[in-house]
Amino acid sequence: MEHFTSAYPGPVAVPLQDPALGVYAVVDSAAWVRRVLQAGLRTVQLRLKHADPQLLAAEIAASVACARARPGAQLFINDHWQLALELGAYGVHLGQEDLDHADVAALYRAGTRLGLSTHSPEEMARALRFKPSYVACGPVYPTQSKAMPWAPQGLTTLRHWSAQLALPLVAIGGITEHTMAQVAAQGVAGAAVISAITLAADPDSACRRLAQQFRLGSGQRPGAAPVEP
Repeated sequence: MEHFTSAYPGPVAVPLQDPALGVYAVVDSAAWVRRVLQAGLRTVQLRLKHADPQLLAAEIAASVACARARPGAQLFINDHWQLALELGAYGVHLGQEDLDHADVAALYRAGTRLGLSTHSPEEMARALRFKPSYVACGPVYPTQSKAMPWAPQGLTTLRHWSAQLALPLVAIGGITEHTMAQVAAQGVAGAAVISAITLAADPDSACRRLAQQFRLGSGQRPGAAPVEP
């Protein structure tokens, strides 16, 4: 457990331009980045796990250009922090395993925003020592987007961390149009979705409905936060 308790000696992440992240689309191409931004969302993550290096650079560059053309857009590049840094991306999102290899201090010196994934109290403790721009908590519900060795966190865990943290919290994992409002009602800054958009019959309408549900939930008062996550 030593790696969870070691202090991060570097600088602090640059805060988000807009901490009210709202519906946070996670997509796998620049074309999808463009589409969700055109549909009205303002937070998006490009997640490309397997790609030719040249294609990967081209997709990141095109996504960065799309986001820069949309006022208020906040684009995060998943995993590929070196290319994101080279191509001037607004932000990077890293998993826990990525922290063993990424030059977090270099990202912070460049003004790159950083989001970190967490799936347990231990991972949350580790993430917070890196002083990121935001943290993601999940999976909230069971998800089929990738294999998940962790138990679903549930709404009470979201409510706990929303009340405890001094930085934005993003919920992720299994969130749909039907659960978006109750997720938002836990006080989170954003809620990340994948298949609720990319597998929808009409993705543009899905983006708008998801955003409407997030606004509806955000207007509700969260219940009392549990002492433990």
